[in-house]
Amino acid sequence: MTKTPTLLLLAALLSPSLALAATLELPADARLEVQVIDSVTLDQDVPRLDDILLRPVANGQGTYELPSHCIMVGDARLEGERVRITTKSVTCIATDGGDSEIYSGEMSAAAYDADGSFGIAACDSGRCELSPEHAFELRLASELSIEEQENQSEKINIQRRQAEGTGVANPIPAERPDPDQ
Repeated sequence: MTKTPTLLLLAALLSPSLALAATLELPADARLEVQVIDSVTLDQDVPRLDDILLRPVANGQGTYELPSHCIMVGDARLEGERVRITTKSVTCIATDGGDSEIYSGEMSAAAYDADGSFGIAACDSGRCELSPEHAFELRLASELSIEEQENQSEKINIQRRQAEGTGVANPIPAERPDPDQ
């Protein structure tokens, strides 16, 4: 009889974790599968691009997953025949029905290729191109811990939900006979 709970616990521990709660937390060395949002092209004339945008791959192969609505900001630079990408920040919106939680803060991570090498092998004859279809691994350099931020939209939505009932936030006028009739 203890087999089923044990198997469920084992399955939960072995599956990729989704980092959500009142704090977005990931351990150092967490691995995330990501992709660029816009194509990145580097060469001798443009050996560096700052503020490139990355997003997590849906159902990615990393050891952890971020909420699907995340944007990471990083820098890309040409180094030999590899593209080196490091991240600076992350912003995520986690949704659950009509509610959403916002997390935004610093993130220190670096890109690794499928072979485990630092940087991404995306170069040919000195020109490096990385398209949104090319997924790669980000490894966190340090623990990530970002507190949930105040969500003004959620407050407005709560007021709207209250408007369907009674109370101060109800902008719907009461049904009363017209006093002029």
